[in-house]
Amino acid sequence: MQTATNTDLITFNDWTLRIRASDSENPRLLILLHGWTGDENSMWVFTRKLPSSFWMIAPRAPHPAEPQGFSWRPPQPQTFGRPSFETLFPAAEALIRLIDEYSALVKIDASRFDVMGFSQGAAMVNVLGMIHPERVHKMGVLAGFVPSGLDEHIARKPLSGKDVFVAHGTQDEMVPIDRARASIDLLEQAGATITYCEDEVGHKLSANCLRALESYLEN
Repeated sequence: MQTATNTDLITFNDWTLRIRASDSENPRLLILLHGWTGDENSMWVFTRKLPSSFWMIAPRAPHPAEPQGFSWRPPQPQTFGRPSFETLFPAAEALIRLIDEYSALVKIDASRFDVMGFSQGAAMVNVLGMIHPERVHKMGVLAGFVPSGLDEHIARKPLSGKDVFVAHGTQDEMVPIDRARASIDLLEQAGATITYCEDEVGHKLSANCLRALESYLEN
């Protein structure tokens, strides 16, 4: 897996993090959330052209995944379905604590931050946006979905006024395109405006959608 240059691998408060610090006086904080079986190195392929004004944090998810890598929810029985709000919520709350503690250490403003994630990490982006809308600014949902169990949050329209970027492949067999489109409906019900990029690829981000993501984050 390609890793961004000029990054540092650190351990902080029991988390493993890959960091790309910023030389900006007022950096924008961007959190990178990998998918199931990924790790702190997985998301950097999406960041290569982002400007140095971003201070980026890529945490390793807290739970082991099979056959390798890590997961944002605890190990589940083989018959257990896709991640739900209930199973992802503890990791989401732990992420908020991590962001607060790390930003206090390095003295950067984390009162609002941008976050993007891939697959299960994209589900985490949706959870963070729903439960902490006052903290989350831009949301990049890449090959992901809205997990079940968020109906009460959606009804409160926590994403009103937010523009959420969603990218998905029509040939995705891991997270079928129908689920992505259904998730867009849920995000709109939660009040979001959607910037959507769809391309004829599998469970990955196309070059066209990567350019659209870069434009979304920079503007």
